Amino acid sequence: MMYLEEIFSLRNRTAIVTGGGRGIGQVIALGLARAGAEVIIVSRSGGQETVDLILKEGGKAYELCADVTNEKEVDKTLKTIIERSGKVDILFNNAGICIHKDTLNATIEEWRNVIDINLTGEYIMARAIGRHMIEAGIKGSIINMASMSGSIVNIPQWQASYNASKAGVIHLTKSLAAEWVEHGIRVNSLSPGYIATPMSADVPEDLKAAWTPLMPMHRMGTPEELIPAVLYLASPAAGYTTGADIIVDGGYTCI
Repeated sequence: MMYLEEIFSLRNRTAIVTGGGRGIGQVIALGLARAGAEVIIVSRSGGQETVDLILKEGGKAYELCADVTNEKEVDKTLKTIIERSGKVDILFNNAGICIHKDTLNATIEEWRNVIDINLTGEYIMARAIGRHMIEAGIKGSIINMASMSGSIVNIPQWQASYNASKAGVIHLTKSLAAEWVEHGIRVNSLSPGYIATPMSADVPEDLKAAWTPLMPMHRMGTPEELIPAVLYLASPAAGYTTGADIIVDGGYTCI
């Protein structure tokens, strides 16, 4: 256990989780806290429930409300975090949305909203945190939330805006990894497959029935099954890993 704690521990590190008020973000925030990190939930809708769960387990956490697509709000929020916590070592860039509509029926406003939150929002957050890490000399870790949808086209639902945004996240990740490697900042992305979250409860049952035969494991994953990949990317164990896209999809993209 001492060996595992040495290479995976996040003690004395501060982590930001965007969109951490529910679903995958909430579960990952709990995992980071359990590994020893102080966790700040940044969300438009609030993350007090997540904070309460972390505090109940003896961890350290607080929440700040901000829109990741608003650069001024992000800069103000980061200033508050630095004043309160001193630094940021880890960013889990998770805020995102998905709209299931075929291209001819989706509006340009819907396209822009998905791209703005999923891609531009991650860019704004990564740039703000990257600048802070470079100025403070922090050899940190940025983990961008991508998706298997950035590598394949999901069927039978149509979601061109989401797929395009996540493909963009993957290449943004590689670009930032190459750009910031000289500063000791690692930038990687996480690409989950279909994950069972409260949000997926709203997905029509006929879609879920269509997905299952396409998954080699014939089941959706759980948010908890994403924690080990994030802890690896956030921790010293991933010291030589940057520009990678870690796919956790039950084998969906390999066939």
